[in-house]
Amino acid sequence: MSEHPLPTHHHAGPPPAHAGRGLVAIFGATFCELVGVFMLSPLLLLRLKDGGMATATAGLFAATSWLGIFLMTPMASALTRRLGRRPTLWLSALIPVLTSTGFLLSPNAGLWFVLYLVAGMAGGLRWVLAEAIVAEFSSARQRGRNVGLFETMVGTTFVIGPALLAWVGAQSEAALWWAMGFMALGLGWSLLIPALPPATDAADARVGLGGVWHALLAHPMVMGIGFIGGFFESGLTAMLPLYGLALGLGATAAALLVSASGLGSALMMLPAGELADRMGRHPRQRWGNAAQSRRRLMRVCAGLTLLATLVIPFVAGTPWLAAPVAFVWGGAGGCLYTLVMIDIGSRESGITLVNSTAVLVMSYTLGGVLAPALGSAALQWSPTLGFPALLLGVAGAGYALLRRGAPVQT
Repeated sequence: MSEHPLPTHHHAGPPPAHAGRGLVAIFGATFCELVGVFMLSPLLLLRLKDGGMATATAGLFAATSWLGIFLMTPMASALTRRLGRRPTLWLSALIPVLTSTGFLLSPNAGLWFVLYLVAGMAGGLRWVLAEAIVAEFSSARQRGRNVGLFETMVGTTFVIGPALLAWVGAQSEAALWWAMGFMALGLGWSLLIPALPPATDAADARVGLGGVWHALLAHPMVMGIGFIGGFFESGLTAMLPLYGLALGLGATAAALLVSASGLGSALMMLPAGELADRMGRHPRQRWGNAAQSRRRLMRVCAGLTLLATLVIPFVAGTPWLAAPVAFVWGGAGGCLYTLVMIDIGSRESGITLVNSTAVLVMSYTLGGVLAPALGSAALQWSPTLGFPALLLGVAGAGYALLRRGAPVQT
């Protein structure tokens, strides 16, 4: 290894052969798997509650999947180097089918905890690899659009999965079979992903925790922006109903704040990706090179998050403002994640790309987990002072990070 602190120039090359077919397959696989996952998650919680499990224990069960993601994400690059990228993706698609079979065959709650943990680990592996492969299969001209489209598609599964469960009926015996059927379809689509060329950095790239630490030190901003994105898009969404109730909104209006946040994500991520492509290709480089253009867009998104958060003190007296604020939080948070993923995919490939994606996924997940925990405590302490202060602190830190960050490398 050289004495240079970190090799940061694993530049992304042209997409591999059959990249178009690969993109269709990874989109199809991810869509089917996630529809199955988002049918299964609420279904299992409802079954456990019906079986008499305490609410706190059921909450622990729901968190087990996130624990699995945390445990697996730093190991994704080591497993990928050992098995190869395509077989690792196949494994991540096979495990949910097997764990679902376990849920089907046994009513044992203890076994369900173990299976749900394993399913979460497979989910973390798929999350990292799918994001990395979409970025690597995309040409420089269309990477922004493809990543934005992929994130938007992922967002739709959050709605489609639970809606399908409601249609099939959570009490129906067929519900588990439906969820497993979608996961099996996801496995089928995964098998259609064409062979990937060997990762050029497979021999010398660091893997495991060392590789993730290496990637974090190389580009600490990925961690910071990923955390802000997860905090505002994923984490706050989980507790928006509580915020709505604290404002005095009815239960239905409070629940609709979640829809407003989700709508922001769904509508803004694809345009952000498209804009990143177009700004980076401007003939006179009006916004700088491609990397500088993305940084400008990230600053805008962080600024929008900060502006929306500054409105919070006025929301208590004007509750209708809560929905537009939630829309901006969800949209800007989702766009930050999307833009960072485009940035990573434009800069890196192979195992190095997997490591950097793992850093992004871990930091996004951390933001998603901490927001409801800290936010609920702040809301309980002071809805009019503590809660806005927490959000302003996080949004302000994100904006400052992007204003003062080191120059972006192309």
